Amino acid sequence: MAGGKIRKEKPSRGGAAGSSNHYQGGIQFHKSKGQHILKNPLLVDSIIQKAGINSTDVILEIGPGTGNLTKKLLEAGKSVVAVELDPRMVLELQRRFQGTPHSNRLKVIQGDVLKCDLPYFDICVANIPYQISSPLTFKLLNHRPVFRCAVIMFQREFAMRLVAQPGDTLYCRLSVNTQLLARVSHLLKVGKNNFRPPPKVDSSVVRIEPRKPAPSVNFKEWDGLVRICFTRKNKTIGAIFKQKRVLSILEKNYKTLQALQTSQGNGNQVVTDASVLGDAGELTMETDENDDGDDDDDDMEMDDGEANGSDFKEKVLGVLRQGKYEEKRSSKLAQADFMHLLSLFNQAGIHFS
Repeated sequence: MAGGKIRKEKPSRGGAAGSSNHYQGGIQFHKSKGQHILKNPLLVDSIIQKAGINSTDVILEIGPGTGNLTKKLLEAGKSVVAVELDPRMVLELQRRFQGTPHSNRLKVIQGDVLKCDLPYFDICVANIPYQISSPLTFKLLNHRPVFRCAVIMFQREFAMRLVAQPGDTLYCRLSVNTQLLARVSHLLKVGKNNFRPPPKVDSSVVRIEPRKPAPSVNFKEWDGLVRICFTRKNKTIGAIFKQKRVLSILEKNYKTLQALQTSQGNGNQVVTDASVLGDAGELTMETDENDDGDDDDDDMEMDDGEANGSDFKEKVLGVLRQGKYEEKRSSKLAQADFMHLLSLFNQAGIHFS
């Protein structure tokens, strides 16, 4: 548990604590705030073992709760920086370790992990509220200097999307963007009964190792392409790029950049902030990764006979034919394929940001 926003809890009828509230050490936990404490000591030991912590490591823990995992981290590493939103948990951590040999090696930061400036760390261990999974993952991957690895507890379906490979049912934009920046591996499946209070879903522990060096790519450009490709991941790439709204967006970008280059001599600026890959809002396109085969009016293809835009459409399709992508599908494309496709579009002066 950690980091996300704390919402006000609605009082239960009659003033009694609701059945969803659980306690440890006199502290009340709330499912609605993403507060689920690991209660299985064998699972805690397994996470520590699989994290591969060195005695010289500075460890970032996100969501320490009452400190069950924190204690093991302090025993394994050099020091722990714990980020916790709930002030009650902060006080409990300070009380628990005060006067112990670990006290001078624990630093607690109270605040929202998505808004905090994170300090240097070698390894991250986190049991987080699942609603912040995506933005937190990309915030960590954008952190500098690059850390060695992160071992994070996610909702199981989210975790399986992170590790999904081309052709897998859960392969999606999240898979592509995460694996662009990191090697991701599944470590453990964790049943809901290992937590107090138990969540509604099972979890998984995932290991994330940032790629070194980071890929040389304009992340905003990359994400623009991947968003479009995964609007209908089981359609052919050719069908996706024939859609009127896709061609309209790309042609607008094309004309805008041409005008900028003419007036200022500037090309497309490189965006090196990888956190844009975790942005679920401000979509260039509305994504629908579960392709149901139904097209609405916005998905209609532009007829070859339409004078307005037909030249630009042919330019776009020419890029796809050049790379032999017209009949391929996003659900089957690997990292190298998306990188190659982006390069071909950019060489033709077509950009996605």
